[in-house]
Amino acid sequence: MQEWLTMTAADLGRGIGSGQIDPVALCQTYLDAIDAHPMRDRIYARVTADRALTEAAASARRAASGNRLSLLDGVPISWKDLFDTAGVGTEAGSKLLEGRVPDRDAVVLANATAAGLVCLGKTHMSELAFSGLGHNPSTASSPCVNDHDAVSGGSSSGAAASVAFGLAAAGIGSDTGGSVRIPAAWNDLVGLKTTADRLTLEGVVPLCLKFDTIGPLCRSVEDAGLLLAALEGTVAPDLRHSELRGRRFAVLKTIAMDDVRDAPKSAFAAALNKLREAGAHIEEIEVPEVAEAIPLAGCLYTTEAYGLWRDVIEANPDAMYHEILLRFRLGKDHSGADYVAAWAKLEALRAGYDAAVAGFDAVLIPTAPSLPPNLAKLEQDHDFYLAENLLGLRNTRIGNLMGVCALTLPTDTPSCGLMLMCPPDMEEHLLRMGAAVEEALR
Repeated sequence: MQEWLTMTAADLGRGIGSGQIDPVALCQTYLDAIDAHPMRDRIYARVTADRALTEAAASARRAASGNRLSLLDGVPISWKDLFDTAGVGTEAGSKLLEGRVPDRDAVVLANATAAGLVCLGKTHMSELAFSGLGHNPSTASSPCVNDHDAVSGGSSSGAAASVAFGLAAAGIGSDTGGSVRIPAAWNDLVGLKTTADRLTLEGVVPLCLKFDTIGPLCRSVEDAGLLLAALEGTVAPDLRHSELRGRRFAVLKTIAMDDVRDAPKSAFAAALNKLREAGAHIEEIEVPEVAEAIPLAGCLYTTEAYGLWRDVIEANPDAMYHEILLRFRLGKDHSGADYVAAWAKLEALRAGYDAAVAGFDAVLIPTAPSLPPNLAKLEQDHDFYLAENLLGLRNTRIGNLMGVCALTLPTDTPSCGLMLMCPPDMEEHLLRMGAAVEEALR
């Protein structure tokens, strides 16, 4: 049964469908692993054992009668602690929301439950999702699977750790500036950033509504496609017969390749070589619009985040981790006119970016220019915290600013991911390309 803890969600689902895996035994195996893990409380904020076992028992009955709801019916997954869960605390990693207990599930959680997925519990995260590092002294800082003294990446820190340490078959997170892709990359997982507005945010604690997206952290591209379908109540894309021969990819040189550290740079180069060997055509491109968009992030993110949270924060600022508080308060520096002008400029830049990448099957960049930083040093050095947070999120934020969908895949080098970006609402194409790249990287 221990091998179940490292299987893909899809393979677990196939095992349930063939009668080789009992959903209740599978759920109990995960719950036992969670309870026995020495870093349980740094990964899970709350474990919903009763709900999980009830859902698993219902799944077992459906499997026995041949009425499974989906391929993933009976598969146990975790949820970032900003998805409302009926009757269970949902606090978004913040003491400001301590004791908040919603009375209904977020729509995406309800959709996943309707597809038969089993809810194991809620995972730790950066406070109010406003950091790419995953360090949260207010609640807990999840560890990186490759370096237990380092952070796991944020803000979906516990989501990544739950999968990487074998404590969930997949995790559901959110991505506003990289919060699915950074922890996925640093923990050698697949992470999908969906197009803004593709998945409903109803019942999800917000950070920046115009940038907030929802996506899975998992063990395969197939899992990502199946989970996307479960979250939105649709049919998963057919990833069969995906191949790289004759495909055209662009390597974005602008900004994305600046100051990339040695390990991610070498991993990226090695990955590109494997894609070329598989028959892909790769061209380097410069897109000036990206360089113009990056400085807009300071206004766009902080203004909206502070606008949404100002009253709550200023009523009790001492309850916040000071680094996150400082980041929110940057929103004070921008006027409404600044914000409107920044959005108008960004929309024009997005049009230019779309034109520049048209004709390519995907744009490729290193997911993160850096490796997961040491937790103790983050706690002790403000300048180090600020620099690592900004650098870690830089490449992923390109995708959010340009409004694309994006997928990160693990490479042969620990904590180094390869990111594919496609135009908005092209998740199905992105996943097919991702499946082909995944095969080549193996």
